[in-house]
Formats: sequence, C-alpha cells, structure tokens
Amino acid sequence: MAGRSPDLEAEHEPDAVRRRLAARPRESVVGDAVLGGIDGCVTTFAVVSGSLGAGLAPSVALVLGFANLVADGFSMAVSNFEANRARRETVESLRRREHEHIDRVPEGEREEIRQIYREKGLEGEALEAVVAAITSDRRVWVETMLREEHGLGSAADGALRSALATFAAFVVVGAVPLLPYLVPALEPRSRFLVSAMLAALMFFGVGTLKSVALRAPVLRSGLRTLLVGGAAAGLAFATGHLLRGLLGEGVV
Repeated sequence: MAGRSPDLEAEHEPDAVRRRLAARPRESVVGDAVLGGIDGCVTTFAVVSGSLGAGLAPSVALVLGFANLVADGFSMAVSNFEANRARRETVESLRRREHEHIDRVPEGEREEIRQIYREKGLEGEALEAVVAAITSDRRVWVETMLREEHGLGSAADGALRSALATFAAFVVVGAVPLLPYLVPALEPRSRFLVSAMLAALMFFGVGTLKSVALRAPVLRSGLRTLLVGGAAAGLAFATGHLLRGLLGEGVV
C-alpha cells in the first residue's frame, strides 16, 4: 500500500496505542514561549526604536528597555497564570454543575447525550447503544457533557509552567535587542543597527522554532513573525519621531 510507514504502523499497534492513551497528556508550552518571546522582543526593540525616534540618549533607551523587560515580562506571566487558573476553575465549576444535573434530572441529561450524538448522524439502535454506554459511566458522562455541550476539555494543571515559560522567553528573547547598548564603544547609530539586526534574527528565529514545533512551513512562519515585529518597531519609531516634532527638541 502506498505511503505505508513501519514507524507509523508501530505507533498504532494495540500496545503502543494503549501506552500512549494511558499516559497523562501535558499541555505544550510552545505557544506560551512563542508569545512571550515575540512580545518581549517587540517590547524592548519598540523602546529602542521609539527612543531613537524621539532623540533620547542611548542610556535612557537601555534603562527603559530593561525596566520594561522585567515589568512587562512579569505582568504577562501573571496574566497567563491567572487566565489558565480561571479556565481550570471554570471547568471545575461546570463539572460540579453537570454532576448535580445528573443527580437531579438524569433522564434530561441522557436526552442531551442522545441529541448530541443524533446530530453526529447516529440513529436507532446504534444511537441508543452509545447513549447507554456513555451514561453507564458517570465520569465519562460528565466529561462528554463538558466537551460536547460546553466545548471544554479537562483542564491540565499547568498554569505555573505556562507562566514560567512565558516569563523566561519574554526576558531571554527580549534582552537580545538591548545587548548592543551595553557596548560603550559602539556609535549610537551602530548600536541601533546592530540591535535591529539582532531583533530581526530573534523574530525570524522564534517564528521558525514555532513552525518546527507545530510542523508548519518554516520560512513562511519565520517571515510572518519578522514582518509583525518589524511593523511594531516601525510604529514605535514613527510615534517617537512624531512626538519629538510635536513637543519640540528641548523635551528630550
């Protein structure tokens, strides 16, 4: 048969499938790290670009960059943690509610299961067999209602891990565009050019790493991330330059 793969077939042997399904799934932090890395790089390079556009001293750009790096990274990590915790609490609240509904109106809950699977195309004996199988196990019944009625799955307990991944990527990637400002020997324009090249490298690198993790086209993902980051930096530079013109040279 065309396209057969021994490795793929081995992964779908009964024992392999059983082991894979028995292992507790862990939510990937790739998305958190990508978001943190892009946002960190945008934040610090936007500060660098805005400072250049406004005519601020390189030392000011450095101080503002690192201050924003730590504060925004912490804020983003906390927001990520709270969002994940809120999702987990929502799932638990709905799970308790479904248990209560099963206790109080079991036939009504069975009818919900019946209608859900009728919408999927099941009818007659096959439909009733599925309803009976699902409602015979309370845990399966509740989890099915969470997934099918509320569009929610089991919430993994990974809020802290996601927050740490976001913060680490934000700080590590975001610090790279500031590195040239730690080299006094570089001229101001040279610092900015090196910073811009490093930021572009980070944007492209984060985009390509994301595509590798998600098995997506590498070049397209890298270029898209680079364009988004470049647009943000250009907007920051234009804003700083505009404010400098409006407020006057003396303010900086």
